[in-house]
Amino acid sequence: VSAVVGVPGDNNICYAGAASGGVWKSVDGGINWVPIFDDQPSQSIGSIAIAPSDPNVVWVGTGETFIRSNVSLGDGIYKSTDAGKTWQHMGLEKTGRIGRVLIDPRDPDVVYAAATGHCYGPQPERGVFRTKDGGNTWEKVLFVDEKTGASDIAMDPTNPRILFAGTWEIDIKTWGRTSGGPGSGVFVSRDGGDTWKRLTKGLPESPIGKIALNVAQSNPNRVYALIETGNRGSLWRSDTGGESWRRVSYDRLLNERPHYYTRMAVAPDNHNEVYFPSNSLSVTYDGGETTKLVAPQNRPGGDNHDMWIDPLNPSRMRVGNDGGVSLSVNR
Repeated sequence: VSAVVGVPGDNNICYAGAASGGVWKSVDGGINWVPIFDDQPSQSIGSIAIAPSDPNVVWVGTGETFIRSNVSLGDGIYKSTDAGKTWQHMGLEKTGRIGRVLIDPRDPDVVYAAATGHCYGPQPERGVFRTKDGGNTWEKVLFVDEKTGASDIAMDPTNPRILFAGTWEIDIKTWGRTSGGPGSGVFVSRDGGDTWKRLTKGLPESPIGKIALNVAQSNPNRVYALIETGNRGSLWRSDTGGESWRRVSYDRLLNERPHYYTRMAVAPDNHNEVYFPSNSLSVTYDGGETTKLVAPQNRPGGDNHDMWIDPLNPSRMRVGNDGGVSLSVNR
């Protein structure tokens, strides 16, 4: 399971996207699941997003973004306006893999998609795309080069005009992957994606690889970047809204096998509490200064790829992994 999301404040409704098995929905808190995407041509799911202003509006980005040599491609982005009963293809069919979809909390027609690309060679359909009309038209608002896509995008929960994006230079061959290069980097936009600035102060120098980003809901000046660097560190933190950064962790367990993982989730009510789905599940309670594995008796299944924490009730957590979906109601 490569994507998980729930409806904030609703204990029962949750969605899961499979790497090659479509989208599934539960309306009874995860006890029973039904497939809701089987009549669509693509069954490889990279991301799912629910509009904060209307839980009936659900977007799905296709294409597996947790990359190995054997991964499935997608065919763009889909939208449902009836909570998954019906779907409409909304373009971006050449982007290959869409690993994150963000929806403006004020306007469900404003949507951002982070596209990695098909990753088998150079192509122009990579980067961050934006629609302002519900997917009828799209703009490519962040593009580095034809070898570089967008691995993640995060939004300031108090100001949707502030966006952070991680770009990833990645090339897949049948015998392996080449990850990293001058195209990879951390970018910020403070005007809703119209313009972008590459951030460098305190961040690792090139070459770097895959990047995940998150902004703390309880303190938007706190921004985290999980970065593939080899042995030069794993986690960077900003306390200045992204203006400056410092390395806080070398722990390789936070993103071991970076192409196949590199995700994190910040607790909505505690900017120092961050979870790192990876081969296992790690957590920090002090902003990354120290990290530890979640205790085995409380740990979700292995190969954890995506995590969702209810912004209205942070004790409710969902983790998507190679064994399915793990759910917690007590943190």
